[in-house]
Amino acid sequence: MKILKTDQIREADAYTIKNEPVSSVDLMERAARALAGWFTDNFSSKINLKIFAGPGNNGGDGLALGRLLTEKGFRPLIYLLTSRSGYSSDTSVNLERLRAMNIEPIVIASADDFPQANPDDIIVDALFGTGLNRPLTGMPAELINHLNNSGAKIVAVDIPSGLFGDDNRNNPGKSIIKADHTLSFQFPKLAFMFAENDKYTGRWEVLPIGLHKEFTDGLNTPWHFTDKDLVRPMLKKRSRFAHKGNFGHCLLISGSYGKMGAAVLAAASCLRSGAGLVTVHVPVKGCETVQASIPEAMVSIDESDICFTSVPNLDQYDAIAAGPATGIRPPSEKAIHDLLRSVRVPLVLDADALNIISMNKEWTGLIPQNSILTPHPGEFDRLSVQHKNSHDRLISQMEMAKQYKLVIVLKGACTSVATPEGFCFFNGSGNPGMATAGSGDVLTGILLSLLGQGYKPADAAIAGTYIHGLAGDIASSAYSGEAMIAGDITISLGKAFKQLNP
Repeated sequence: MKILKTDQIREADAYTIKNEPVSSVDLMERAARALAGWFTDNFSSKINLKIFAGPGNNGGDGLALGRLLTEKGFRPLIYLLTSRSGYSSDTSVNLERLRAMNIEPIVIASADDFPQANPDDIIVDALFGTGLNRPLTGMPAELINHLNNSGAKIVAVDIPSGLFGDDNRNNPGKSIIKADHTLSFQFPKLAFMFAENDKYTGRWEVLPIGLHKEFTDGLNTPWHFTDKDLVRPMLKKRSRFAHKGNFGHCLLISGSYGKMGAAVLAAASCLRSGAGLVTVHVPVKGCETVQASIPEAMVSIDESDICFTSVPNLDQYDAIAAGPATGIRPPSEKAIHDLLRSVRVPLVLDADALNIISMNKEWTGLIPQNSILTPHPGEFDRLSVQHKNSHDRLISQMEMAKQYKLVIVLKGACTSVATPEGFCFFNGSGNPGMATAGSGDVLTGILLSLLGQGYKPADAAIAGTYIHGLAGDIASSAYSGEAMIAGDITISLGKAFKQLNP
């Protein structure tokens, strides 16, 4: 699914109106019907519903929603914000349609008109949409803060009022609706992908409103949202006559004394993701742990008892991953340098491998092109520069991927995959229960497995992060977000693959 800029969405609206053809107010009616359907699916008509509409088209959506829900048996109270410049034409039409039903919105002209809102209310925020390009001030800002402080559940129409759709780096965030749900029309907004905006968007969903598909398909954007429809065609089908040699021999370099769990989790996940053969390179004291925990894996034993110090012969491997819990001791540092200079197959670098490269930034140019890097935000900042916000970090991630021709997987709630071609894919699966020790090791194993099976690095990263998150969703459903552990994600990989290949 594409993530379009707000001006591209306006272009799509205009093109749909002109070429479908459909009137602007009837396109608004489509949006309102989609909203009304969501409300009837999620709430009883007996709820205490308060709709706050602004003077622009976002307010028109709110007025149309109020009319449609009234027809469905709801009894919403509708509040309309005054404006010196008047109302948009479509909002004016919907105001008249309400009045034709003998419904007169309650006008809010000053702070004295703010209604009391209670924790058992459902508030619809239809005050300001994606056309907003400056922070809210004055009475509208006061109203937003009043609603935020009410304790009521808030549902935002298209975007929380006060939030910019694309870039919020110059938005102080003092007066932005803090929604529990955001119902975005046709496409998600780039702002939804960043951790600092989660307190504003809450749980967001996309509601189709029938924008012209041929036109939107032709719009170019660097940003995409990864869902099942994107991943399913990427997955390879297995031949009836296939054997283990067809699915790659993977080498995992992982573990150090006292931290062998990372190697176990990554290796098990590599096998569970379809690798034909997996060899785990571990220090001497990790051999028994791996062989006892994962009898399906083979072991390559380092010269050291406690850490990674030497690169084994790489000739037999189809893909390699290095870094989970290897440590950053000087011998490991040298071994990572040797690996970068000698590897000739697809490579995944994670955790301590990235930390070592951060300590030796001149080595970045040694990373083979199309390697997959899997940093979390702190690791990425050490690799590049310290960032003030997620938007700046996204720009750096995409620039670094293009400059060095790498696939960079920036881990987080909406894990982003930046490709050498300048594209970025935000992952749509996963849940907060995955914020647990070892979850990243599981992801490394999945990515290694897909590379070993011959997936292109970008496809491996996009599909692998989605499968990782989907397995996490399955595990969370089974064990709860609080109780699940990284091994539960590994165990759930089979069900994840079955969902993608029914």
